[in-house]
Amino acid sequence: MKTKVILLGPPGCGKGTQAEIMCDRLGFRKLSTGDMLREAVRNGTELGKEAKKYMDAGKLVPNDIIIGMMSEKIRELGEVPLLLDGFPRTIEQADALATVMDVDVAVNLDVSDAELVDRLTKRRSCPKCNSVYHLTNKPPAKKGVCDRCQSELYQRDDDTEATVKNRLKVYRESTLPLIDYYGKMGKLVTIEGVGTIDGIYAKIEKALKN
Repeated sequence: MKTKVILLGPPGCGKGTQAEIMCDRLGFRKLSTGDMLREAVRNGTELGKEAKKYMDAGKLVPNDIIIGMMSEKIRELGEVPLLLDGFPRTIEQADALATVMDVDVAVNLDVSDAELVDRLTKRRSCPKCNSVYHLTNKPPAKKGVCDRCQSELYQRDDDTEATVKNRLKVYRESTLPLIDYYGKMGKLVTIEGVGTIDGIYAKIEKALKN
């Protein structure tokens, strides 16, 4: 089975959900720039304060911050099965990644912009345990309260409609070239990220085992 995996796709395509299942069922260790950055923001670190300015505006956090953080973590973890969620996002980041890890496959989850806007503006997050809900598709048992830790849910600053649309524009301009990058290397698999969660996962698992 392929053990060095990148999940590609626009914000809200389901990368986080699928990554969680892959970790539970296949033993991957997930590295998510989003999770790492949001933790820094919550903790009020200098990195978090700087990153928040970009995140709130729907812009990409500068490469030097992201590359340094991720490269250090990858070297630290060594040869464990790794799943990268949200990194790389640019060709520069992909080139930097190649110096510390040999990617086996890049899985691209493809979802339309209209579907993504609906998903993200109705998303609610837990500030304590990072659980994610959707007001229509995956609501919490008790309105506004996390099922896992009972914390009050909130709408992330980058999940408002205006910011979502800007995030998608940034993605199309900056990140879409990665699909060509890994496609030319013969390491790209594109999967439609619409349907049941288990149905999408089954297609991902098949790609990892081929």
